[in-house]
Amino acid sequence: MPRHRTKGFCASAAALALCAVLAGCGGSGESAGGGKVVLRYTWWGNPDRAERTEQAVALFEKQHPNVDVTTSFSGYDAYKQKLATQAAGGDAPDVMQLDYRQIDQYASGGVLLDLAKQKAVLRTSEIDQGLLATGRVDDAQYAIPQGRGTETVAYDVGTWKKSGVPLPGKSWTWSQWADTMRALAKKTGKPGATDPGQSEDAFEVWLRGQGKVLYTEDGRLGFSADDLTRWWTFTDKLRREGAVSPAEQTTQLDGSVENTPLGRGTSVTDANWDAPASGFLALVKGGVALAPMPSGEDGTPGQYFKPSMFVGVSANTAHPKEAAQLVDFLVNDRQAAQILGASRGIPVNETVRDEIGPQLKDFDKTIADFQASLEGKLKDPPQAPPSGDNALQSTFQRDYDQVSYARMSPREAAENYVTEAKAELRS
Repeated sequence: MPRHRTKGFCASAAALALCAVLAGCGGSGESAGGGKVVLRYTWWGNPDRAERTEQAVALFEKQHPNVDVTTSFSGYDAYKQKLATQAAGGDAPDVMQLDYRQIDQYASGGVLLDLAKQKAVLRTSEIDQGLLATGRVDDAQYAIPQGRGTETVAYDVGTWKKSGVPLPGKSWTWSQWADTMRALAKKTGKPGATDPGQSEDAFEVWLRGQGKVLYTEDGRLGFSADDLTRWWTFTDKLRREGAVSPAEQTTQLDGSVENTPLGRGTSVTDANWDAPASGFLALVKGGVALAPMPSGEDGTPGQYFKPSMFVGVSANTAHPKEAAQLVDFLVNDRQAAQILGASRGIPVNETVRDEIGPQLKDFDKTIADFQASLEGKLKDPPQAPPSGDNALQSTFQRDYDQVSYARMSPREAAENYVTEAKAELRS
């Protein structure tokens, strides 16, 4: 097995722990035997995404015999923490997968390369300009979107059908969703859903359904402690009723599908982004399907299309051209798109998307069909969050844990969060 492959590089794909030896695998500027350029490429995801990525990387190396790509991956939470440590130490990987909420922080912190300077090898003309702009900060293109995704309710088809509860339709409100989770819990004997109270993403969908936003255009909070109190009161009641997962299960969440209640077989549904939901296939024997996120009580959708993730290049890379070539390959190569499928979302290159769309199979087709069912129904996505949001995601979950374990009331936790969030966003 080639030395750069993930299964050899990490002790266990199932562990989804970012390798502690990553920084020792060769920093920027390293060359392999024979004078090859070595690029470090990291991402978060599940074993399905890892297997596809390794196949794509092998193809890139075949097309670029002067380049060796060293890879690693992890669950989202571990990845986020490790990347932050590497970036702070000036040891960011040459090529890295990035979340919507990391762009501003890493761009303003000088971690990322302005990819517009690599336009000779990195093509962006066939990417929707609205999507492309989400990777821009102060008019510099610091990241390129890899796919288009949206949040979804993934569910265990077999268990849901056996319960006798009507399957989800094309839309539902939050109150209808809550009633359905109660019914599923009653019929199946296990929670209907992962508790969404811990998820800033789910809260944002709920907020948008109320006509509000997570952040204003100038990077301040777009909601009040009253709004967050209402959300956490809603989810706290559902948890106390047993309609959503208990605290001891929710606090195990680490960004991987394996550690969700749905992945562990202890709930019927999970709110997740559509691309990583493919990881449930190997875990849920009854099959997996996708339903839309709930809307506001008046039908206002809170769900939106956004870049599912980005790819960026370290400002300190010794090989900016080769790193940009890898980015170009991941985004624009037709063969790479066929291998990667929808594992990172539907392709952003419009020509590639049109070509491979009819060829998508299995869960990739499920994702494509799901997105197609939402075309024209969703509102425009918000701008990329301010840099402080990256830290606030953890704060959000931490404060809700206090509610889950009855250490704080929803009001106390909400006021605590809003106070900390305002301070973080001012810093």
